[in-house]
Amino acid sequence: MTNLISLPTVGFVSLGCPKAGSDAELILTRLRAEGYEISSAYDEADLVIVNTCGFIDAAIEESLDAIGEALNENGKVIVTGCLGAKGDIVQTTHPAVLAVTGPHALEEVMGHVHRHLPKPHDPYADLVPPQGIRLTPAHFAYLKISEGCNHDCAFCIIPSLRGPLVSRPVGDVLAEAENLARAGVKEILVISQDTSAYGVDVKYRTQFWGGRPVKTRLKELCEALASFGIWVRLHYVYPYPSVDEVIPLMAEGKILPYLDVPFQHASPKILKAMRRPASAENTLERINKWREICPELVIRSTFITGFPGETDADFDQLIEFLETARLDRVGAFAYSPVAGAAANDLPGQLPETVREDRRRWLMQVQEDISAAKLAAKIDRVIEVLVDEVDDEGVIARSKADAPEIDGLVYLDGFFAAAPGDFLQARVVDADHHDLYAEPVAQD
Repeated sequence: MTNLISLPTVGFVSLGCPKAGSDAELILTRLRAEGYEISSAYDEADLVIVNTCGFIDAAIEESLDAIGEALNENGKVIVTGCLGAKGDIVQTTHPAVLAVTGPHALEEVMGHVHRHLPKPHDPYADLVPPQGIRLTPAHFAYLKISEGCNHDCAFCIIPSLRGPLVSRPVGDVLAEAENLARAGVKEILVISQDTSAYGVDVKYRTQFWGGRPVKTRLKELCEALASFGIWVRLHYVYPYPSVDEVIPLMAEGKILPYLDVPFQHASPKILKAMRRPASAENTLERINKWREICPELVIRSTFITGFPGETDADFDQLIEFLETARLDRVGAFAYSPVAGAAANDLPGQLPETVREDRRRWLMQVQEDISAAKLAAKIDRVIEVLVDEVDDEGVIARSKADAPEIDGLVYLDGFFAAAPGDFLQARVVDADHHDLYAEPVAQD
């Protein structure tokens, strides 16, 4: 089909985690700034960029399938993202691709775009809004504060894909957040590979934003983000002592009382085998102290079941931790070998059935905990942020719920709201994951 659009047009496919999505937003922003059109249809595009994930086998397969589909439908494909950093798997599987880069490769990607689809002669910078091009709905946005990671967890290859920790200048981060707030974003989700390590690589260097000094450190970043008067949610926070300094900000209502902490396990032996940071910390004691300071604190975490060497006793210790810690939101993954990860060579590899059975058991235990915690919210009035209004009513989220990974709040039969609105709602029912509520009239 002949492209009827006068401007050169790029199709875009983005897979993977929010960090990959943040990379995609940077590429899309640059494309629009240089005058390219963006298309969701392959046959309307002059070439296609596929932003890939390469962490586990299922993600690799999904990425390779997406590349194949783009080649079949369009024929001109540039590949970027984590899969591009895993040797020559893309070129071997799809030799017809125009170019392959790794993640966080804005300039390299744009160089390939320019080579195969020269940019317009007279681009207009005002084609791009100040907040850039976003893949998320208009009322929330991810804010990536650093790239890479300094840890060498045995099950992970992220450092080899994305490199060591590189913190973004705090002034740049806050300028981006300010543009988002001015554009009407109501919730910022702070992301990185290790959010609590922000600034370690630059020794918490002091920079200037808005004429005042700000340290490149999580606490000071959160204090500054709080000044925008919108929800600020922290993801991928390790249980370091430095996180203790952020909890009072949550208790004061400056940022959301929410922490996404990837604990991964509770057995000291398994945590040591995983080479997890903070593996020697007394996690339960730290959680209790956090809750003493901020009783409304919501903790989300992820766990791996069936890691090499995990015995019945180790798994029992993990279950006991869950029953004692009573975390609000939990995800679990059966251990899956990742090509290039050190854990592949560990003794005590467990059968897939054992790994999966333990995952199911963990999630069953957590479902009961989640159901009880949500049931305790019945009759409470909570603040919610509207995500969507469909034929049945409003679909929203509370402060305890991150988009796409946590629960929802349904206000059935209520339609007098729009995405991005804040509402007061009384909880009338709950299940294992979601709340059901009715609006409360506001004075």
